[in-house]
Amino acid sequence: MTDPKCALCKPKYCHEGTTEDEKLPDFCPMKNFKAVVQNIKQKYGAEDIKDFFLSAALTEKEAYDEKAAREQGKIIPVRPRIREIAEFAKKIGGEKIGMAFCCGLSDEASKAHAILEGHGLEVVSVICSCGGIDKEEVGIPAEYKIRSPKDFESTCNPILQAELLNEAGTAFNVMIGLCVGHDMLFTEHSTAPVTTLIVKDRFTGHNPLISLYTRYHKNIT
Repeated sequence: MTDPKCALCKPKYCHEGTTEDEKLPDFCPMKNFKAVVQNIKQKYGAEDIKDFFLSAALTEKEAYDEKAAREQGKIIPVRPRIREIAEFAKKIGGEKIGMAFCCGLSDEASKAHAILEGHGLEVVSVICSCGGIDKEEVGIPAEYKIRSPKDFESTCNPILQAELLNEAGTAFNVMIGLCVGHDMLFTEHSTAPVTTLIVKDRFTGHNPLISLYTRYHKNIT
């Protein structure tokens, strides 16, 4: 069975509503995984998914200018992601929201915290260095430290971040700038669903898209 490679499909047939086998590329999952596609389609009607999924769809719709879309066929965005997160929380009745953030983005986390609270949400936030544990205490070699191997250097603690938010009983959790790998551990150990507000990219000022578009980064990507 051929694995999906949707990123290589130029026309994006599924987005256009085209499902005929003869038009689909060999790697298309609509051609190779028909039973799986139909099985998953049914799951969106399950009680534990339906309302959540509908809230996501409505949040997506409200992110655009409805009048322009209807009358002019133009898709014009009207909300930033932080607002979408707040509106989604209201739709699912999520009064308490978790936030797991990197200490390097403390200012951004503080601002996001204030915005979400301004929407009437209770925010529980946990910093990555929570616990104050030196990297060597959890098996990280001293030479892996970013600064001096001899000095204290707090380890990122994504599993503790997840556990503290689990204990708080958050409706869902928001990641702000967790490192690659640490974000995966946090997501794996979070009981609540996880979304991302800011992805960590030290080189680009947390704007990873720029490396896909500028020729000046072609030798480092």
